Amino acid sequence: MTLQKIDLPPLWLLGFAALAWMQAQYRPMGLSLEGSITDLLSGLLIGAGLLLMVLAVSELRRQQTTLWPHETAQSLVQTGIYKRSRNPIYLGDVLILAGLILRFDAVLALPLVPIFVWLLERRFVIPEENRLRRTFRADFARYQGKTRRWV
Repeated sequence: MTLQKIDLPPLWLLGFAALAWMQAQYRPMGLSLEGSITDLLSGLLIGAGLLLMVLAVSELRRQQTTLWPHETAQSLVQTGIYKRSRNPIYLGDVLILAGLILRFDAVLALPLVPIFVWLLERRFVIPEENRLRRTFRADFARYQGKTRRWV
């Protein structure tokens, strides 16, 4: 099995979520954001992340292009949720991680969110954009000019 087959954002999300859970379980350090507002916010973040992912996957399927981050896309998807964000699945991953950190009450794990964003950009977003730039040239340049990377 090649590393690319297991180098997938959901596995990274799982790893970061596990780190947050371990921090909450074994090193809470007396810090807490526990409360009904935090519970509501965590649910909204997780729900929004899942919704973004469903919308994005549906659009990719409708356009008959790949979901796999290390493959070259067959078409440049600029419709649906992709009108608002060039990376709605990765944005969904980030929202889910933030929601899980709040759900676990892992206050000290909050810095994992920007680290996770950085990792996603370096391992997935930038290489994908480079492939899209080579494959779709002017179309990608126009898309990049009118649609933000994240939000």
